[in-house]
Amino acid sequence: MVNGYGLHITGERRRMPIIETRDGTELYVKDWGEGRPVVMIHGWPLSADMWDDQAMALAEAGCRVIAYDRRGFGRSDQPWEGYDYDTFADDLADVMAAAEIESGAALVAFSMGTGDVARYMSRHGGRGVSQAALVAPVLPLLLRRDDNPDGFDPAKFARMTGKLVADRADFYRSYFKTFFGVGVISHPVSQAVLDWAWGMAMEIGVHPALVARLAFGTTDFRPEMAAFRVPTLIVHGTSDSDAPIDATGRAAAQAIAGARLIEYEGAPHGLFATHKDQLSQDLLSFLAERGGRA
Repeated sequence: MVNGYGLHITGERRRMPIIETRDGTELYVKDWGEGRPVVMIHGWPLSADMWDDQAMALAEAGCRVIAYDRRGFGRSDQPWEGYDYDTFADDLADVMAAAEIESGAALVAFSMGTGDVARYMSRHGGRGVSQAALVAPVLPLLLRRDDNPDGFDPAKFARMTGKLVADRADFYRSYFKTFFGVGVISHPVSQAVLDWAWGMAMEIGVHPALVARLAFGTTDFRPEMAAFRVPTLIVHGTSDSDAPIDATGRAAAQAIAGARLIEYEGAPHGLFATHKDQLSQDLLSFLAERGGRA
């Protein structure tokens, strides 16, 4: 079936398990509920499944929730090319076109996915978007530089990349402990959640994982912050070691006109699991500000 935008949809219209993007890459899509569209974009190294708790809450509150696996991740195709933010933004545009979203949509993105939103707002003019929620963003610039002194240590980033290349299965085991703030005393998530996240990460090809990691680590989104012309919510944990809050969440809140920042005291990067109910409620409250049901 081909819709009015020339995009091929496999399956029933709107209930589209697979969409084909403009370059022929097939993306896996979850389409839950009825109502106002909310498009959810996952982070690295996960899939759309990371959003299940929030997607359930939003769908039950009267939203149509669309979450998709980005190219190279989860159940989507793993092409060799296309792991740059121009392509990620085009993929988002193609998902919205296939879903026949023309106006009133909210974009909700986590970590790496917040870059997709920034590039969509600048490259596609924010078409169809009326609100944006950025959870643990990598915006405006993640890695430390002379003009970004609070950023993530680039030497540590390089060491982590080396460990990923050497033994990605073992790397993800240790990575997710930090991601979810698991320590000797602190256990904000169960071992089952760690295993679940590890399983999602192992679905990614090593090439997509490496190239996508380079993209979110090195892309400078600072010139694109002015492209956010819709109400924007930022949610960030103060103990996020993957995206240091001073360089990302707080800096993004200052750079995006009218943005509102909610800080979760002591929360790690993976707050969609460690603070899942709080995040669901904050998203619902933000979406409801548009008027009517969330």
